[in-house]
Amino acid sequence: MSSLNTKKNDPYSALRYKEFNIFLLLRFAMVFGWSMQFIVIEWEVYSLTKNPLSLGIIGLMEVIPAVSMALFAGHVVDQKEKKGLLFKCILGFSVISLGLFLFTWPPFIKDLSTNMILYSIYFFVFLGGLVRAFLGPTIFSLLALIVPKKIYPNAATWSSSVWQISSVLGPAVAGFSINWIGVHWSMSIVLFCSLLALSALTQIETKPILNPKIGEPIMESLKEGVKFVFQNKTILGALSLDMIAVLFGGAVALLPIFAQDILKVGPEGFGVLRAAPAVGAFLMLIISAYIPFTKNAGMKLLIAIFAFGICIIVFGLSSIFWLSVAALFFSGVFDGISVVIRQTILQLKTPDHMRGRVAAVNSIFVGSSNELGAFESGLTAKLMGTVNAVIFGGSMTLITVFFTGAISPTFRKLDLQKDVEEHENS
Repeated sequence: MSSLNTKKNDPYSALRYKEFNIFLLLRFAMVFGWSMQFIVIEWEVYSLTKNPLSLGIIGLMEVIPAVSMALFAGHVVDQKEKKGLLFKCILGFSVISLGLFLFTWPPFIKDLSTNMILYSIYFFVFLGGLVRAFLGPTIFSLLALIVPKKIYPNAATWSSSVWQISSVLGPAVAGFSINWIGVHWSMSIVLFCSLLALSALTQIETKPILNPKIGEPIMESLKEGVKFVFQNKTILGALSLDMIAVLFGGAVALLPIFAQDILKVGPEGFGVLRAAPAVGAFLMLIISAYIPFTKNAGMKLLIAIFAFGICIIVFGLSSIFWLSVAALFFSGVFDGISVVIRQTILQLKTPDHMRGRVAAVNSIFVGSSNELGAFESGLTAKLMGTVNAVIFGGSMTLITVFFTGAISPTFRKLDLQKDVEEHENS
């Protein structure tokens, strides 16, 4: 009996599969590189324009193609072999990184106008949005083909935690690298990450296509995917709650302004500010592997997002550097909890043949809300000032949590423990 309990509670069960470890390396490299690239470009664009709205436009340039192509991408992912599709996505990202590497290289852009450089950066960011529309659903679908169903919850925890850490660690490293080696050579690190991901992918075997409806008309396929998400109240509630929270709590998009103009700490301080949520996320990696968040998951998700909103408000009000760092640290802690719970819900509640389409809807709800949040933050900062914009965003996050908890008692009582046990016994 004790050996059975040990097996069930094994926090490293997913890590005992070689391909899953390779998958984590690939995902870390891609998310780290992508998020680092986004921040390097943010810094460069703000340095060129000194206009908060330009930071929002970067997010808008990526989110427009990502959202408009998401459902089509989900259909393609469910119809195609995942490894080959992921290879094309990573190759596309590598080309984009190379382009941005060139357009931040002084000898290459010395004869170009500021507007030409700016519009070229926006163009490459737009292409990145097209790639990202396919990348997210492909990675989500591939994960389910690498590990057995009985360890989905543990795999989702590790995968979500790696995503969370790399998505914040990438910008943190970007802050330091901008100061140490400059914008251009910081982009070389991004290019290296994409090549590392390509190399790791070669170590994963080709997987079967599990969709029994190969060749299904695209409109029927898309309709089925959207209908499934909107009829599954658990998935819909988790996606909606996280989308609104991320949309209005996107204060980190304004960190270049805080570092340069408010806290006056320069590139090194910018790096520390970006690193703070990464440390919090790393703490969640350790805790969530040993103490799953599946029991009373709904209430834990509500509390985590509420606490995240409080942290954002404290950050906005702070004029003390280390208080700002602490607020961002705890925002990483609570955002990490939210991400792990949401990804666990998606892995447990999504049928294999619909993973691409469900992940595509998820990218519309949540994946793109980071960029929409960046645009919202840039716009509100322009209209009401940077500090007021951050406080407004945190306040809207709190209102969202109260509203969701009040109208959805079923979501408050959500418990994933039974789903976990069913998968473990299957």
